[in-house]
Amino acid sequence: MTRASAMPVQQQPIAPADITGLLLAGGRGARMGGVDKGLQLFDGEPLALQAVRRLGPQVGTLLVNANRNLEAYEAFGVPVWPDTLPDHPGPLAGFLAGLAHCATPWLLTVPCDTPLFPLDLAVRLAEAAARENAQIAMVSAPETSAEGTVALRPQPVFCLLRADLRDSLQRYTAAGGRKVHAWTAQHRTVQVPFDRPGDAPDAFFNANTLPELHALENR
Repeated sequence: MTRASAMPVQQQPIAPADITGLLLAGGRGARMGGVDKGLQLFDGEPLALQAVRRLGPQVGTLLVNANRNLEAYEAFGVPVWPDTLPDHPGPLAGFLAGLAHCATPWLLTVPCDTPLFPLDLAVRLAEAAARENAQIAMVSAPETSAEGTVALRPQPVFCLLRADLRDSLQRYTAAGGRKVHAWTAQHRTVQVPFDRPGDAPDAFFNANTLPELHALENR
């Protein structure tokens, strides 16, 4: 847990119907040359559509956070909501937009540039959140360093968070806060390792550039 606390009291199981999935596609795509990252093709389909199809069966309902090409995203058949904060300040603006329209007790965020995220993402985060009585469950996934060593690293945009954290996030962003880790550290957060035998090693590989996207597609 991020915060020291007494022994957690397990809460009730979190069902898929209790979770709204939020696809984050509101970034500037600066490292991709300013293109709309969610609309870039992967295996012949837009990244965002791939994510919608992958996340949809895991949750009760879906939302998309996007700030341009809204009609293209709406064509996926999912409600689309832009940032309420100006100047595309980062993923927490997407979190806030999702929480503003979340009608379930939990919100699960995923980025649009990680097309191979696990099919059991929601259930494993939900199990950990319930077991630890956490307000936030965050993915921790293996990453290989330049030296070839492998270590678990937090993946802060893969978060299951309680919808009642909206006021906290509003206060944090209104004060100028923009770092996901700094905000989640204020709450009971559990990191959930995705390093079981059989877990895909590239499940959380995010494509920040077009060459990275093409390399992932060709694996």
